[in-house]
Amino acid sequence: MTRILFVCHGNICRSPMAEYVMKDMVKQAGLERRFEIASAATSYEEIGNPVYPPAVRELARHGIGCAGHAARHMEKSDYARYDYLIGMEAVNLRNMRRICGGDPEGKMRLLLSFAGRDQGIDDPWYTGRFGEVYDQIHEGCAAMLAQLV
Repeated sequence: MTRILFVCHGNICRSPMAEYVMKDMVKQAGLERRFEIASAATSYEEIGNPVYPPAVRELARHGIGCAGHAARHMEKSDYARYDYLIGMEAVNLRNMRRICGGDPEGKMRLLLSFAGRDQGIDDPWYTGRFGEVYDQIHEGCAAMLAQLV
C-alpha cells in the first residue's frame, strides 16, 4: 500500500483539496485498495475545522465531496507512517522538515514537482483563486498518480 499525506498551512484549503482530488482519481482508476490518502496542517490555527466553504464549492463543481473532513496537525510520527509527504509550497516543506526533524529518506516534495514544475501552489485563502488552485492540484495529483502506478 502506498501512503500519501498532503500538507499545507491550515488543512482547510489546498491539502484537503489535494486529498479529495487524489482519492477521486484513485477511485476512478479502481485503485482504492492500493492507496491510503490523508492531509494535515503545519499550523494549529484551524484544527478541527471543516474544509473552507469556497474550497468545498470548487471541489463540488468537479463532482468531488469532502464531507466529514476535520483539519488536523501534522505530527512527527507521520514521517514513519507515510511514504510521501507532499507540501503545497516551499514554506510548507520548511515547516514539515521542522516538525519531522528533517527528511532523511527524501519523502517530502512539492506537489507540482511530479508535473515537472518546481513551484508552489499559492494559498487561495489569500488569493481567492480556488479554480486556479484546483487546476494546479489536479495537474499535480494526475502526474503523481501516473508515476506511482
